[in-house]
Amino acid sequence: MKLFAFGLGYSALHFVNRYGDLFNEVAGTVRSADKAEALAQTGAKLLTFNTDFQDPAIGDHLKTSDAVLVSIPPGTSADPVLSHYGRFLSGLRRPLRIIYLSTIGVYGDRQGEWVNEDRVPMPASPRSTARLQAEKAWSAIGKDADKTVHILRLAGIYGPERNALANLKAGKAKRIVKKDQVFNRIHVEDVAVTIANALMFDGKNQIWNVSDDEPAPPQDVVTYAAELMGIAPPPEQDVDEADLTPMARSFYAENKRASNNKLKQDLGMSLAFPTYRDGLKALWEAGEGRD
Repeated sequence: MKLFAFGLGYSALHFVNRYGDLFNEVAGTVRSADKAEALAQTGAKLLTFNTDFQDPAIGDHLKTSDAVLVSIPPGTSADPVLSHYGRFLSGLRRPLRIIYLSTIGVYGDRQGEWVNEDRVPMPASPRSTARLQAEKAWSAIGKDADKTVHILRLAGIYGPERNALANLKAGKAKRIVKKDQVFNRIHVEDVAVTIANALMFDGKNQIWNVSDDEPAPPQDVVTYAAELMGIAPPPEQDVDEADLTPMARSFYAENKRASNNKLKQDLGMSLAFPTYRDGLKALWEAGEGRD
């Protein structure tokens, strides 16, 4: 089985590092030659793909790939992978499994209510609207008899080097408080396992929320990380008074709880880190946040 990954970023790279040996060949794209040099140890065949340049060998690899993992987000107007390779992929007459990494942001604001995959998406931000349009376009490819497209709607991803422990150590952690606000999270290890299970799923064109069991207030996560480190947490700040970037503030404009019941039922998933406490404790024990 041959794998091609559009975008070897945090989640896709974690998947390749864990499961790459199970494939006969792994190839994927990076945005620059410098990035390719930094990832040379992965053993994957690395090809440059950006708005200005697409390695001609990408098409050759796609012709013989059995699985395609797509983690490149759409731009403001179009999905870059679909723009350059959508027709090409549709025209391939061979079995092909495609995993598209999307976001639970497509559900929009639900005022803290639980959402599952049956809920109609209601994206509010331009970023999430573009995601939903990309989902629909990838799903259209899945209508081909020889194609299967699974969409993974990911919660906020954390893991090694990207977590509250690392933020506290760097002095960047904040405890922003908004009444009744919760965020959904998923450890990158559970993302990798979900991708693997989705590739093996014997069924057509599914959508799964990929989130842990416990949506939680963001300030609670920082407080728990500080407890693990044995330090005082930063002071609480009201969201209306906090110095946030426009993107960070947009996250606080949406409040929902993403259900992972379908993920567990369809894929038989048992999360390695069902809560942020499980994930942060494991990261702390692995050395995260330490001097």
